[in-house]
Amino acid sequence: MTTYQSRLRGREEVAEGTMAFHLEKPAGFQFKAGQYVDISLINPPETDSQGIIRSFSIASAPYENELLVVTRMRNSAFKRVLSVLPLGTEVKLEGPMGSFTLHKNRVKAAVFLAGGIGITPFLSMIRQAAEEKFPQLLYLFYSNRRPKDAAFLKDLEVLSQLNGNCAFIPSMSEMDKSKLDWQGERGFINREMLLRHMDGLKGPIYYVAGPPAMVAAMREMLTNAGVEEDDIRTEEFGGY
Repeated sequence: MTTYQSRLRGREEVAEGTMAFHLEKPAGFQFKAGQYVDISLINPPETDSQGIIRSFSIASAPYENELLVVTRMRNSAFKRVLSVLPLGTEVKLEGPMGSFTLHKNRVKAAVFLAGGIGITPFLSMIRQAAEEKFPQLLYLFYSNRRPKDAAFLKDLEVLSQLNGNCAFIPSMSEMDKSKLDWQGERGFINREMLLRHMDGLKGPIYYVAGPPAMVAAMREMLTNAGVEEDDIRTEEFGGY
């Protein structure tokens, strides 16, 4: 596995409790949309039992000149340090890793089912698809509790408008706890929601990313609907 040096170039809040970190893209670093990297802090001022390394899906696209990673901000030493790390500080990258990447058969549609922070690999895929003008149909179902919890909501709306082959279907499950107006889908992603936007469920390749319970529920829903196991690909995002 190749190790690279990088630097923190910026950070921003992209949803309530969710931060994006902009990293320098090392010379020679190449990856496929959907892959991830391990980020190591160098001599951090504090540590805990969870260590100084975390895995992050890359949210930026391969064609872009920076690396973007996104995380929910939990109360761990790693994330406390990362949240206040001075810009320009060096970090260590190891990777890229992972096979959660878009299939090569452009005739076969892809359906992305994202829960919360699980949106990050799909953001990379959709950005790359828009840049390269992929001909295949892409469906992105994105589940969050409320709009303020949904990272990159407006960015994804714009990307889907730029790519006529991409349908973006965000859904909110707790609008009763939000003061905002919401005209889109409500509730958790389910078979009925998919069928409102797709002509049948068999045929596409399904990609599922989110919390473990959500991933398990989506896999069960798809297999019960008759989707072949080989057509379901998953990636779990824990809360560490």
